[in-house]
Amino acid sequence: MADDGDGRLRTEGSSGGGRGGGGAGESPMGGGMLLIAGLLALGLLAAYRLYLRWGTRSGPGGAARQSQAAALPRMKRRDFSLEQLREFDGTRNPRILLAVNGKVFDVTKGSKFYGPEGPYGIFAGRDASRGLATFCLDKDALRDEYDDLSDLNAVQMESVREWEMQFKEKYDYVGRLLKPGEEPSEYTDEEDTKDHTKQE
Repeated sequence: MADDGDGRLRTEGSSGGGRGGGGAGESPMGGGMLLIAGLLALGLLAAYRLYLRWGTRSGPGGAARQSQAAALPRMKRRDFSLEQLREFDGTRNPRILLAVNGKVFDVTKGSKFYGPEGPYGIFAGRDASRGLATFCLDKDALRDEYDDLSDLNAVQMESVREWEMQFKEKYDYVGRLLKPGEEPSEYTDEEDTKDHTKQE
């Protein structure tokens, strides 16, 4: 055995990089590869768990529910009271509607998000304006009676308008949310078809 000058001992006849001597290049390289492999395995495990949690979020029968929703015909234009809107929460009816800033949108194709077990399922069949304006996903952000949003500040109202524009771009506008005592509009088939064609 001899000191090779840097404080490490080596046996006679072994080179500094040999297996027997625990050379400078061997251990760190092997340990580094092992560390990389371990981190890669942890990353894959985390990705798989996220997929299980969010990719299958719609729960048992979720795929069947989504294919059933995709097969639904385009909804004819009509206006909704709050009570009528609640029927379209994804549990009683496969179609999912929600209102933003007085406008009702068919978000059925986004059932992964707005369905009963989706992260925004609380808004299904409801007026989502206040929750979207305040970034609150609690039931406290939803009102059971008509909400005129008059107590929201300018920034929150701007947020509601931005959400409305995003929903208009992505989902079908199907009518208005009626104020108490307001009569529904009568939409013609021509008006309905023209608007649906414009959205595509």
